Amino acid sequence: MRLEEAKIAVIGLGYVGLPLAVEFSKKFPVVGFDINESRVNTLNGGVDSTLEVEGDVLKKALAGNLTLDHQLNSISEANVYIVTVPTPIDQFKAPNLDPLRKSSAAIGGLLKKGDIVIYESTTFPGCTEEDCVPILEKESGLKYNEDFFCGYSPERINPGDKKNTLTTIMKVTSGSTPEIADFVDDLYKSIITAGTHKASSIKVAEASKAIENAQRDVNISFVNELALIFDRLDIDTTEVLEAAGTKWNFLPFRPGLVGGHCIGVDPYYLAHKAESVGYHPQVILSGRRVNDNMGMFVANKVVKLMIQKGLQVKGGKALILGITFKENCPDIRNTRAVDIYQELVQFGMDVDVYDPWAGLNEVKRELGVDLLQIKPEVNEYDSIILAVSHNEFSDIMPNQDKNPQQVLFDTKSFFEKKKVDSRL
Repeated sequence: MRLEEAKIAVIGLGYVGLPLAVEFSKKFPVVGFDINESRVNTLNGGVDSTLEVEGDVLKKALAGNLTLDHQLNSISEANVYIVTVPTPIDQFKAPNLDPLRKSSAAIGGLLKKGDIVIYESTTFPGCTEEDCVPILEKESGLKYNEDFFCGYSPERINPGDKKNTLTTIMKVTSGSTPEIADFVDDLYKSIITAGTHKASSIKVAEASKAIENAQRDVNISFVNELALIFDRLDIDTTEVLEAAGTKWNFLPFRPGLVGGHCIGVDPYYLAHKAESVGYHPQVILSGRRVNDNMGMFVANKVVKLMIQKGLQVKGGKALILGITFKENCPDIRNTRAVDIYQELVQFGMDVDVYDPWAGLNEVKRELGVDLLQIKPEVNEYDSIILAVSHNEFSDIMPNQDKNPQQVLFDTKSFFEKKKVDSRL
């Protein structure tokens, strides 16, 4: 297949798939497919609830080479299928490959000779060829690397980041044969201004994605553990990190709640694969344990501070500022702010959550939390926890030092030190 003959189908129109479909439509005919009919209808109206693609950009793409649909037959004429579905973990923190398997089965029923299937969904080394390819072969009746081919190019979307966007982040590419690797690389080169890096194999590309986020997770777990230690020593962690950061090679990581669709998930995919070949990872999983317990630490610290101030815990009122997994972004996937909420509720507290970025219905459906719909009056609460540093929270606190009748805990060092009782 020549590059100019590419007819692209993007499967999954979330944070990753939609920007990709829009960008490719500037060069190729593209059909974006998602099983969520409501999502597709909203996008066809020119509105992206994830805020990754601006309305005028989306409408321009829809007026050009981009078509969006929820009917599977809409992508039957494609010859390049790009899979961008979620790869979450289940309640036991094991990889949940159901979206990937179902997508592969659906594509397999449409595959024609010469077609190429490219996976962008984050997974473990070997998943494409060991888990997805057999499904493609079974559903299509075609033979891998004879009748159809595969590639892997891990997504590097950073939700909410308007500086480091799809086209400005270097892209790793790979293919199931040298010729397909060249095709996949050329395909992405046509839209990625930052350039591409062609990996030597699909497994190498898969592994590169897995360790990107595992490395960041381990580094954050280190400073989170420092925060736990310094709390017992009555030392301000932020001040320690600022002092250490004066050395040129000190890495500027900060403690906090580690959630999201990548950092809080990908290490479990890598650990799963490692265990399947007889190695039990120590550093990766220890880092995960530290990070997964930070919400509990914050809640317990708040309760201790309330007791020290003589405030009633059971029946006390608490306000959590922010429920998304990161600042200035509506994404609530795998948010760890909810851990603080659940822990405080178990203490018998009356807990409100305010987040102007999060969707009320989505938070209720996914997290079981009713968000406040209007800006709260902060003086009504016994404790306030800044969980996410949205810009809107900069002026929500009274212009005064810490209140003797109220606990303010800052997980992001967002407020001035003199205004809070404690911070990570």
